[in-house]
Amino acid sequence: LTVSRPLFSDNAYDPDVAARQLFIDMEDVNGTQCLTFTDNGAGMTPEKLHKMLSFGFCEKVEINGHKPVGHYGNGFKSGSMRLGKDAIVFTKNGKFMSIGFLSQTYLASLGAETVITPIVAFDTAEILVHTEDGKPSLQHITKYSIFKSKQELMEQFGKVPGRKGTRIVIYNIRRTKDGRPEFDFIDETDFKIPDDIIDEQAGKKFRRQDRQDYSPECDYSLRAYCSILYLNPKMQIILRGKKVKTQKIAKSLNNTERDVYKPQWLPRGVKITFGFSPQKNHYGIMMYHRNRLINAYEMGGPQLKPG
Repeated sequence: LTVSRPLFSDNAYDPDVAARQLFIDMEDVNGTQCLTFTDNGAGMTPEKLHKMLSFGFCEKVEINGHKPVGHYGNGFKSGSMRLGKDAIVFTKNGKFMSIGFLSQTYLASLGAETVITPIVAFDTAEILVHTEDGKPSLQHITKYSIFKSKQELMEQFGKVPGRKGTRIVIYNIRRTKDGRPEFDFIDETDFKIPDDIIDEQAGKKFRRQDRQDYSPECDYSLRAYCSILYLNPKMQIILRGKKVKTQKIAKSLNNTERDVYKPQWLPRGVKITFGFSPQKNHYGIMMYHRNRLINAYEMGGPQLKPG
């Protein structure tokens, strides 16, 4: 969750998508626990979906001063696979309804040595668009995914609000060695990381241990993280049916001062706002890039000294 939580909101926020709302939820889909991410943006053509599911491809561009967050074309793939083993994307752009399947379970079942991503497209009358691999891809999706028929696939498009938008369903959610999900779903309005969950790759807890008796809530709460995710929020996030109340960090500080940091290797300076947080345990550097949070409450200087 720590690594992946911004990636789906980034795709919805990007200027070529321009979603007004992003819905994040945990749902039971055909008896399987799934994470779902649904937006009401522009949707994708079959070609664009193919590029999204291809590694290392990115054609995002700035539109009317709105810069995209992603750049290298690997965010969705790495993010979704970090959350769960299998992901299926439903997207409609007013002309096509397309489905893409990115699945570790599927690849393991085939014994595949390369990444294969079945993609199918339908027109608005739900008629399969004729392509060389359309029918075989549909057969593979209904055989190896949790959606066992064309009807079940079509029902997911009905959960995308409006004529356009995208819905991502992730399942086979990552679990710890003792079989527990890495996320705590007990709070019906949030996703949280339990205190004892270990990042096995890093060999340490997900929650930072650099502060005595306190870890910023955004470290383990998706709701808290989403509330500060954008410096100037332009998209509404609804987490588990409840709107996230956004917080503009720079405007929440007291006794503020502003400066510009201009390294020689940057064409333009970086604006910096200094101030005191109204919450005494919330201190450190908030780093934003292209309006999106990169690092939260990073300590520096005297803050690193004990006591």
